[in-house]
Amino acid sequence: MNAHKEIDTRGMNCPLPILKAKKALADMSSGEVLKVVATDPGSTRDFQAFARQTGNELVEQSADGGEFIHFLRRR
Repeated sequence: MNAHKEIDTRGMNCPLPILKAKKALADMSSGEVLKVVATDPGSTRDFQAFARQTGNELVEQSADGGEFIHFLRRR
């Protein structure tokens, strides 16, 4: 999936990946996609809850070799 912006939150634990994503999304336009790369296994459920609470769309999530990739579309 193509993203308009990507942030690297490897090595960061909750809540830092969410806070960085929130800040990045605030600078983006509606409809743009943010890619977040994380190593925190809890980030999968954290981003699911974040999307429900904020109304941003969680487009896709995947795990690859200890990295968790999240794609969020700005509402």
